[in-house]
Amino acid sequence: MSIALTEAAAQRIQFMLEERGSGVGIRLGVKKNGCAGFAYVLDFADEQGENDSIFTQHEASVIVDRDSLEMLEGIELDYVAEGLNKSFKFRNPNVTDECGCGESFSVS
Repeated sequence: MSIALTEAAAQRIQFMLEERGSGVGIRLGVKKNGCAGFAYVLDFADEQGENDSIFTQHEASVIVDRDSLEMLEGIELDYVAEGLNKSFKFRNPNVTDECGCGESFSVS
């Protein structure tokens, strides 16, 4: 099982945790949402639970719960600037369809 972080994403995660003052990493998950079925969820992780996997690259950690891991296997998390907008981008090889606005996705 693997979750990849670009260097830009790792730097952003480190910055967010330093600014917050606590946390072991970022929690990445999925929830049922939107017209295509699922949406990504990012939140701070204060601890690693027994049903969590932790992926560390470039000195930053992403924690994923067992239920989300199957849909996120092989994903690359990036942080990009597009004009004035800066955001995390998800490159998920499991996605079979996305909604027109890009907010939700489905997997087979």
